[in-house]
Amino acid sequence: MNKSPVFPFVAIVGQEKMKLSLILNIINPTLSGVLIRGEKGTAKSTAVRALAEILPAIQVVKDCPFQLFPDEARPVCRECAHIECSRKVMNHEPMETVQRGIRVVELPVGATEDRVVGTMDLEHALKKGEKRMEPGLLAAAHRGILYVDEVNLLDDHVVDVLLDSAAMGVNTIEREGVSFSHPARFTLVGTMNPEEGELRPQLLDRFGLCVHIEGINDPAARVAIMERRLTFDESPEDFCLEWEEGSRQLVKQIERAIDLYPHVIIDHALLYEIASFCLDVGVDGHRGDIIILKAAKTLAAFHGRTEVLKDDIDTAAELALPHRIRRQPLQDIVVEVDRLRRQKQAHRLANA
Repeated sequence: MNKSPVFPFVAIVGQEKMKLSLILNIINPTLSGVLIRGEKGTAKSTAVRALAEILPAIQVVKDCPFQLFPDEARPVCRECAHIECSRKVMNHEPMETVQRGIRVVELPVGATEDRVVGTMDLEHALKKGEKRMEPGLLAAAHRGILYVDEVNLLDDHVVDVLLDSAAMGVNTIEREGVSFSHPARFTLVGTMNPEEGELRPQLLDRFGLCVHIEGINDPAARVAIMERRLTFDESPEDFCLEWEEGSRQLVKQIERAIDLYPHVIIDHALLYEIASFCLDVGVDGHRGDIIILKAAKTLAAFHGRTEVLKDDIDTAAELALPHRIRRQPLQDIVVEVDRLRRQKQAHRLANA
């Protein structure tokens, strides 16, 4: 069965902050995901699926429910409910692998904790003295993208579990004194409409990046959106072929950035710039500073540099701080962080 064509990521008009945030998280999963706040019909889900479509294929153990790379498979396979993998591990047989594309795993609003993290076969554990685990959505999302639409409507405890796994790269299940852990490294993308309710500040802060998007006001851009969508619907294959070279160039840029990121350095003076930025706009805690540093280094790598510039820090702050700035009750998040910083600096000078 042929796979239906997906609207190309590089053909999406506007929404540059959203697209950049997604790319940065693909390059550096330790950014802990991105929260996309805004109106419906602004290409949120289209962008997520389109980006996954163009990313390079990954190598996985054949039929593995945890999407494991061969080197990380054996410790997990010993306790997995997938009997064939367990048998091969116990007999020290080679693991058969396949190449497949990056997956987008969508988490339904009504998902329970067991559906998300997985369940333990306690009966087997008690009878055989062996752990057997049935994987959940976090296992399916390993090395892929976990997409949570309307994340603000999820149970807070489920959101906590998602964010813990995104931050640590591991999912741990504990039932009746029996525990099981498996790798769970994924790019977490949450979307929400603020009109339907906000996330608690403690949960907001755990998302690495946050962008606010809305419908485009420029008539020419809106016409371009209509024309591109119509052309795609009429002839998806031809439209994708037209944008194939742009997609290929973006993939090369992402792959180069992944290799380059470990070599990116930042001048010590720019660390003070990050700290001053967070203090100027009023950010609690230190997570904002750390995310700005990681995002700035990732931006430098994405642009093919091994040294962070001040512009990288300014851009990173616009993505990492909107949801972390102290707000009054019922006050919305800050959309333009740099403008707020300039306003507060000017206010201090006027009152000096």
